[in-house]
Amino acid sequence: MKARSIILLMILVIVTIIGGFFVYPKGPAAEQFANKILPWKLGLDLVGGSYLVYKVDMASVAPADRDAVMNGLRDVIEKRVNLFGVSEPRVSASQVSGEYRLNVELAGIKDLNEAIRQIGETPFLQFSEVEFKEGQEIPVFRTTELTGRYVKGSQLVFGQANLPVVSLEFSGEGATLFEDITKRNVGKELAIFLDGNLIEVARVNEPIAGGRAQITGIQDIQSAKQLVERLNAGALPAPISLINQQTVSASLGQDSLFKTIWAGMWGTIAVMLFMLIYYRGLGFFSAVALLIYVVLTLVIFKLFSVTMTLAGIAGFVLSIGMAVDANVLIFERTKEEIRRGLSKVDALEEGFKRAWTSIRDSNLSTILTALILYNFTSGFVKGFALTLFIGVLVSMFTAITATRNLLRVFYIRS
Repeated sequence: MKARSIILLMILVIVTIIGGFFVYPKGPAAEQFANKILPWKLGLDLVGGSYLVYKVDMASVAPADRDAVMNGLRDVIEKRVNLFGVSEPRVSASQVSGEYRLNVELAGIKDLNEAIRQIGETPFLQFSEVEFKEGQEIPVFRTTELTGRYVKGSQLVFGQANLPVVSLEFSGEGATLFEDITKRNVGKELAIFLDGNLIEVARVNEPIAGGRAQITGIQDIQSAKQLVERLNAGALPAPISLINQQTVSASLGQDSLFKTIWAGMWGTIAVMLFMLIYYRGLGFFSAVALLIYVVLTLVIFKLFSVTMTLAGIAGFVLSIGMAVDANVLIFERTKEEIRRGLSKVDALEEGFKRAWTSIRDSNLSTILTALILYNFTSGFVKGFALTLFIGVLVSMFTAITATRNLLRVFYIRS
């Protein structure tokens, strides 16, 4: 048992040391290497930027199509925002007092006016013919008169063998244009562009009359749904208008980041000092386990590109206190068992055993709360919920694994 504990402890120490390098690299070369491999993702409240709120006019969109149109608009605007090199664009949809809104976070944006102009344009859907010249493998796309203004809508249906099929319906004039285009392109392909981005290429098997068409051969339901949303975003244009804009300067963001880091550091030191003063020897092992927890959690944030905001950091700091809660329960149980006359080995094992149910229940309730907040809120609250969720999971691991093996290897021998 001791040999296994020592091996596991060595692994934790090595991982923590390596992780510490990526969290806090020393020197220009180390910083460049670490940030290239695992860069930090910071929100606009830390690096500066703008927060834009758009109102979506759904007056001309049927209620049944509004969710699909919103998803399509969000997808299009995300692609537009990416063109400006925003470090971590976030586009979310919401409803406020019955109004449909799009919330756009532009962190580190350089040309805000141009971004606002591009975002405000209605998505443009374009059908093009595909040609291959002799000796060329690269296709040539020739635009046609058929655009999103002639498309009445799109929906997901299921064809033979229950495979997903995207159904398209054109207006009267659009039906005529589409029939002419398919007549001259039998056996060839038609391409569909949204905002200049190719979203689908379909082969024409026969002339299509009547204003209805189907796109088959789609691999999965998710891809079909995404295509429907994009087609509807261009086919059922819902005008958007900017109703609110908030700007955070880069200097203010850096100042907030600096203060937040110091607050987190002093908070962690205060917790460690409390554990050392109150629990003495046991508190030392708790402090070491807490350092391991902090490093591992920050590495996970970097590894999975979690966007760090002020609210997200607050969730992480809160999880630090919860990580110590588990140790408090374990230590109190262990002390009770020692007072009953058990040896250190038996008291330690019994302390972990008796404290586990309380640790499990309290952490599961927090995890459930974080999941509810993440799924039913938006914006900064989501960032808080995500970092809290990750922090609680890691704290359970360090409390049961790191602290336990530290005590098995060193405390029992003292």
